[in-house]
Amino acid sequence: MTDADVVIRLTHAIDALDWDTVRAVCADEVCIDYTSLQGGEPITASIDELLVGWRALVHGFEATQHLIGPIVTVDGRLHTHVRASHWLDGEVWTVYGHYIAVVEGGRITEYTLQTYQQEGNLELPERARARSLAGRPARALPAVA
Repeated sequence: MTDADVVIRLTHAIDALDWDTVRAVCADEVCIDYTSLQGGEPITASIDELLVGWRALVHGFEATQHLIGPIVTVDGRLHTHVRASHWLDGEVWTVYGHYIAVVEGGRITEYTLQTYQQEGNLELPERARARSLAGRPARALPAVA
């Protein structure tokens, strides 16, 4: 699997709620930088800590879709554009931006989002997170075949 495949698998796995694959393509610790979207500072967290947050958010949406590509390598980092749409209760929140990832040994060690623009209902992330944390996820884990 190429480093680009690792990034593609991450976004597909998040949309599919395939948390085992998310864990498999991420290092034990990942430096995450969503400051252009959320403010604050970049963090380095264990994949277990990241999964708690990602699950709480993504399970609150009825659907998500991360469209990326093309992926190019610049100075050892993978760069790709992203359009990430998130649906809840007939509304959508979409983030347009650019991902930068570092992949070492087939696993993501750094992941940065450079947000260009957002549109739609900007309150949906908090509504989705609250719904999920209240035990009313919009989506449950997919059935295992």
